[in-house]
Amino acid sequence: MLMKIIKTILGIIGILIILFVLLIGYLTLAEYKPAATEPLEVQGDVTAAVPVNKALRVMTWNVGYGALGDNADFFMDGGSHVNTATKERVEENMGEMENVISEYDPDLLLLQEVDRNSYRSHHINEMAEFQEILGAGGSMVSTFANNHKVAFVPYPMPPIGKVDAGVMTMSAYQISEASRIQLPIPFTWPLRIANLKRCLAVNRLPVEGSDKELVLIDLHLEAYDSGEGKVAQTKMLADLMKEELDKGNYVIAGGDFNQTFSNVDTSMYPELPDMWHCGRIETSELDSRLQFLMDNRVPTCRSLDRPYEGVNGIDPESFQYYMIDGFIVSDNIKVENLTTHDQSFANSDHNPVTMEVTLQ
Repeated sequence: MLMKIIKTILGIIGILIILFVLLIGYLTLAEYKPAATEPLEVQGDVTAAVPVNKALRVMTWNVGYGALGDNADFFMDGGSHVNTATKERVEENMGEMENVISEYDPDLLLLQEVDRNSYRSHHINEMAEFQEILGAGGSMVSTFANNHKVAFVPYPMPPIGKVDAGVMTMSAYQISEASRIQLPIPFTWPLRIANLKRCLAVNRLPVEGSDKELVLIDLHLEAYDSGEGKVAQTKMLADLMKEELDKGNYVIAGGDFNQTFSNVDTSMYPELPDMWHCGRIETSELDSRLQFLMDNRVPTCRSLDRPYEGVNGIDPESFQYYMIDGFIVSDNIKVENLTTHDQSFANSDHNPVTMEVTLQ
């Protein structure tokens, strides 16, 4: 009897091993392998060129795929949950974020962690919803660049499942051309097959009365590598911006850098023990024609090691905050205003950041 039980257990273990090997094989064959550069579809039809000497409002927001509101904690940040929101909560978060964006009425909008068909956000097409709500009546065009596309992420338990996500750029002005630029990938097989393939979404906007372009870059740089990935990706971004500066173009790069800028005082948000480390971009080592902009009056991101519900105001002694969302802007653009808007992390683990700029 004992031998039968042992054989049964070993048989079950053997079947599970075979199934796991088959799953890894399938995911390896189905791995998302984008080219170094790929064209992006521009959805919508806006023909106006970007004006010179007129104030423009630019907004960036990591929307946390609609599932990382103040109720959420996440296992990768020390929390315990994988599935962080019901479908109803995702819809609520999306609606509230759309209201906030509409209130600030940006001319240029850079979004990160937008899902199209992912298990974690109940397969809601958030890209289509943002375009429908924010671009109603043909008021904005948009592009979308995948940076996480996996048929099935098999970890942890319960597993993350299918992910189809990326960065989304919206503009009240014409986007004449857009491309997805693949960033260096710091992970090797097998971690690589289920991980993000981070990218730059490079959008080219004609400038009124000029042969110059406004190059608008939407980004979400590496988060969970050992550090080399952030460095390599930042260098690639810097090289691209330098190339466009040398052409005389206007350049705005914005999004979730997962790093702070060295010229920004973050001492009011100290790193607490055993928390995720965000990294740092040494601004003095990059092109002097670039402006590095983060508003430290309000943190741009919170830790997901536990829910935020019940936290009264900003409490840096007991809760981990970060300054990782902002902009890099060429010096031929005048920055009039920069503001991180305190949304109390109600609908995303990030706060939105806006700036008002003028092309000179």
